[in-house]
Amino acid sequence: MIKIVVDAMGGDHAPVEIVKGAVLALQEKKNFSLIFTGDEALVREELRKYKYDASRVEVVHCSEVITNDDVPTQAVRTKRDSSLVVGLKLLKERDDVAGFVSAGSTGAVLAGGIMFVGRIKGVMRPALCPAIPNASGSRTLLCDCGANAECKPSMLAQFAVMASAYARSAYGIKNPRVGLLSNGTEQHKGDLLHQEANALIREAKNVNFIGNVEGRDIMYGDADVVVADGFSGNIALKSIEGCGKTVSDILSKAFRKSFGSRISYLFAKKQLKKLKLMLDYSAMGGTIFLGLQKTVIKSHGSSMAKSITPSVLQAVDAYEGGLIRSLTESFENLVSQEGGDE
Repeated sequence: MIKIVVDAMGGDHAPVEIVKGAVLALQEKKNFSLIFTGDEALVREELRKYKYDASRVEVVHCSEVITNDDVPTQAVRTKRDSSLVVGLKLLKERDDVAGFVSAGSTGAVLAGGIMFVGRIKGVMRPALCPAIPNASGSRTLLCDCGANAECKPSMLAQFAVMASAYARSAYGIKNPRVGLLSNGTEQHKGDLLHQEANALIREAKNVNFIGNVEGRDIMYGDADVVVADGFSGNIALKSIEGCGKTVSDILSKAFRKSFGSRISYLFAKKQLKKLKLMLDYSAMGGTIFLGLQKTVIKSHGSSMAKSITPSVLQAVDAYEGGLIRSLTESFENLVSQEGGDE
């Protein structure tokens, strides 16, 4: 049985919501077990609140915690007994450990992932690739959304390859449609970076490239994967998060405004619930770091249990779908890449 390591001390609501969400994931699937890293006394105190198969849960005590106030690279080098570092080392060293989940510092997870887990051979830079709910009722993968603010065209082409493999392995999309985020759908649109990236992605093997897409297309569902540099992708992601919360707040206030609006809500309740679920990006789980030798999932720092549960299941699904094997094979088949393996 595979094991998923969960950083019990990472995030704003650790360890309460982290432990709760991970234990709920055990109820969803029976083919994996958990390893919690963190303060054992605190973790066990939370575990006592739930009924679960004790044979599927292990706790590894850690005396340190990496916080958002720490300098990421320095922290992963000096806080070797932190829940984050210990968890990543378990992921690297143990064959039965298939994935790692943390709601801790994004910078520390990325730095630790590269330092302790390592990149797949040929990967220039790992990329953050969240799943965003779309109008078709499925999801759109946005790669990258913040790991690499400055990119080369060849890096964007690699993101397309990695995200395509992820869509196939974890979500069962046989021939994922890939778009490049730009300021217009025409092939010539965008700066030199995006024009060159467009040409490279168009030539990439095993990539079903549909051309440039705009920011509004991310949630339309016309593309299964949208490739972006980390700077633009992060702005797009934060805009989507803000839009979802704004729409939800506006509707909530509107339906509380008068007696008549409350009556109207009763008739629209079912559809509004569906809309709320579609706009709730946290229900999609965490964000995977594509390009590492094993699966690393970064959950939002403010994640509650409902987000941790799908994050853990993401790691399980990635293993079952053969994501790492697929990525490794994809890069073995790449003939050349600009800039090399650096």
